[in-house]
Amino acid sequence: MTSFPAQARRVRDSTLSPQRRLYALRECTLHCAPYGFRATWHHLVVSARIPRRLADDLDALVRAVDELQRARDVVLPRAQEYAAGRRREKATGRRTPQTPPPWNSWGWSRIAYCPDPEHHPTAPLATVAQAVLDRYAAGIGVDTHCLVCGIERRRPDRACPTCGVHPDGPAARWRAYPAEERWQRIWHRELDDRPTPLAP
Repeated sequence: MTSFPAQARRVRDSTLSPQRRLYALRECTLHCAPYGFRATWHHLVVSARIPRRLADDLDALVRAVDELQRARDVVLPRAQEYAAGRRREKATGRRTPQTPPPWNSWGWSRIAYCPDPEHHPTAPLATVAQAVLDRYAAGIGVDTHCLVCGIERRRPDRACPTCGVHPDGPAARWRAYPAEERWQRIWHRELDDRPTPLAP
C-alpha cells in the first residue's frame, strides 16, 4: 500500500483512466477514514456526488480526495504529536500510555467510527475531526457524551442516535440484513440519497 499523498496525486491525475483514479481514491480512504472505511466511503459518494458512471463527473473524485485531505490535515499533526510523546514516555521506561486518545487507540483514521455505513455525520470530515479533537482536549468524556455532536449518551454502549458515531470505535459490532448487499450498493455508488448537483 502506497502513501496517502502518492494516491491523492493519482486521483487528481487527469491522464489516468477513471477506474484507476477511483481505485486510488479507495486507497486514500483506506489511509484516512474518520468514520471507518465503509461509512467514510458512503459519506464521500454522497457529499462529492460521485456518479455511477465516473465519466459523467470526473471532478467528483477530486472533490472527494480534497475533503479527505482536509480531514487528514486536521488529524495528522495531533497524531504526530502523540507519537512523539509516546516515544518520550518509552525512553523513560513508561510502556503503557497514561491517557490513550481515541485517534491512537483506534487508529487515527477512525476517530469518529460509525458501524452503520449509512448513518454517519453529514458535516465535512474535517469539521467532524476537529470537533472530536477539541472535545477530547476539553476533557469531555467519550463514555458520557458524543465527541462529535456533544449530546449526552443515555446508552454509552450504543452508537449515537443523532450522528451514528460509536464510543467503542471499531470494536463496535453492527449487523443488519442485508448488510453485504447494502455495502455492494454503496461501493458501486448506486445511491438515491445524493443531493442534486447545483446548476453551473
